[in-house]
Amino acid sequence: MKFGIFYEHQLPKPWGEGDELRLFQEALDQVELADRLGIDAAWEVEHHFLDEYSHSSAPEVFLAACSQRTRRIRLGHGIVLMPPGYNHPARVAERIATLDLVSNGRVDWGTGESASILEMGGYLVPFDQKHDMWLECVEQAANMMALTPYPGFEGRYVKMPCRNVVPKPAQKPHPPLWVACSRRETIHEAARLGMGALTFAFVDPAEALKWVGEYYAIVKSDQCVPIGHSVNANIAMVTGFSCHADAAEAARRGIDGFRFFGYALGHHYFFGDHQPGVTDIWANYERARDTLPLGHGRFGIGTPDQLRAAIRPFADAGVDQLILVQQSGRNRHDHICESLELFARAVMPEFHAEEERRQAKKQAELAPYIARALARRRPMAPLAPGQVPVVPALGRHMPRAQVSNDGQTSTFGGGSAIVVPLEDAPGRKAG
Repeated sequence: MKFGIFYEHQLPKPWGEGDELRLFQEALDQVELADRLGIDAAWEVEHHFLDEYSHSSAPEVFLAACSQRTRRIRLGHGIVLMPPGYNHPARVAERIATLDLVSNGRVDWGTGESASILEMGGYLVPFDQKHDMWLECVEQAANMMALTPYPGFEGRYVKMPCRNVVPKPAQKPHPPLWVACSRRETIHEAARLGMGALTFAFVDPAEALKWVGEYYAIVKSDQCVPIGHSVNANIAMVTGFSCHADAAEAARRGIDGFRFFGYALGHHYFFGDHQPGVTDIWANYERARDTLPLGHGRFGIGTPDQLRAAIRPFADAGVDQLILVQQSGRNRHDHICESLELFARAVMPEFHAEEERRQAKKQAELAPYIARALARRRPMAPLAPGQVPVVPALGRHMPRAQVSNDGQTSTFGGGSAIVVPLEDAPGRKAG
């Protein structure tokens, strides 16, 4: 099993001067530490306007900063919001590819739709169309990274002429594709589309075994038709996290933050009335704290022995990666670092020791099924060189009256630029 860490950049009220600066700088220090400790991945969400719950609205910037302070840890978007109201697919392709290049090929491209009124309403994304938008935009962004040039597309939500979207990513044809899953139906869809499943649902080992089994059964079936140009057959799941030699201290350091994680999520997605910049979610949480259940994420909180025993059934069930929510609520930076260090020293080696053998066996088993899945895919047809349209420069559209008498300069928006007269342009015959 592999292990990741997870960032919402939570910042409960009251807010003080410099709190966001401290939050981001400490997170960068934590990712740098995780890289040194051998933790496999750092996942970063994309959310907008979700006060206190998530101040992570530009994950590509944070992950780019992480890329320059680390050497081996994977950098995961968990997730990029794909409806075009949030991100045009060409901008997604450009940013993912650039991050992949500056990180030397370490990006995991997680995708999703979003489901909060604050976000969808803020970016005018219609709730009833967001899933179809996600499907269309993921497919086209993958095509933009893989094809030279991108042939252009006239879809329901994406309309773009032929362009060569550059740069191209280091990982070919594009970084591994994932989708956020909170329901079993979405895990099934991930398998049908050849995508990794980021399960943001806290389940027990028996349910995980069922989810994993169903996922891989679909990957091996003729239902699997990849949405991208490759198949990423992986399941990752999220849990709360706090590791300490003393069980009571691990709980004291970790449970409150993880409870707030669930409460703030519920506030923004299920039961809250929110006044932007006014509502105090932490104060509301404190009033409700004693009535709140912890949920299934408790299994990541405890001593090293307790964590090994809790993680083992998930590893045996075939979960590929466990993602640890260590920065939640008011969890302290020094406690987070101490937990990561103890976990990496006392828990992780046992599971890492099995990983290379397990992955080799899994890849060999899945290889023929993945080859058949890719053969079922209907790729976007590339353009032959003669089919690529010519796009004249702006100067070719300007009326001759704007060219000065000497034929050398013209005015564009109040400034001068050198212009080659049309009759002297390379490859053009006079007249």
